[in-house]
Amino acid sequence: MELRTEAIVCAIRAHGETAAIVRFLTHEAGIVAAYVAGARGRTLRPVLIPGNIVAIDARARSEGQLPFAKVELVRSRGPWLGEPLPAAALVWLTTLTAAALPERQPYPALHEALEGLLDAVCLAPSARGWVLPLLSYEVLLLRELGYGVPVPRPTDTNWPAILGAFDRIGRELALYPLAERRKDAMAARTQLRERLGRISD
Repeated sequence: MELRTEAIVCAIRAHGETAAIVRFLTHEAGIVAAYVAGARGRTLRPVLIPGNIVAIDARARSEGQLPFAKVELVRSRGPWLGEPLPAAALVWLTTLTAAALPERQPYPALHEALEGLLDAVCLAPSARGWVLPLLSYEVLLLRELGYGVPVPRPTDTNWPAILGAFDRIGRELALYPLAERRKDAMAARTQLRERLGRISD
């Protein structure tokens, strides 16, 4: 296996003293897990932030082997981690993507949607500018995995309806693609919901 491409960092799990197993979302191969030496060291720690866009060079001797990857930063989301709402959205979106999608199955529509959504989360002046696209991404993910979700799209100005749709889609996510990882993954969504709930209509 050889893969050189740009990817979205979605999840990091410590391995040994300084290395990590990192899950990336790529356009060509979907979710790819790879061993990254020094991932938790001073140089790579700010590079491997969930939501960051990186260039990866991943190689493995066989399809069944965990590839080793070298990474370089392309675009950082680090500046937004200090903002409570954008930070919660970035954590939830990358957690959902890493937990729900099977490895090495391409989902180009999800990759494109997530990349655009992460930009919106970071650049929109408020959550009102990205919460509906976030719900659309969740519905798209459910549909790409084979789950239909009949949730009417609320208007941009009806904040209670937006939160109601958020809650309904959350129940679908917990019931289907996140059923086995509900507690860990949904905790990130619960935190986002709490912060969205503080926005007045």
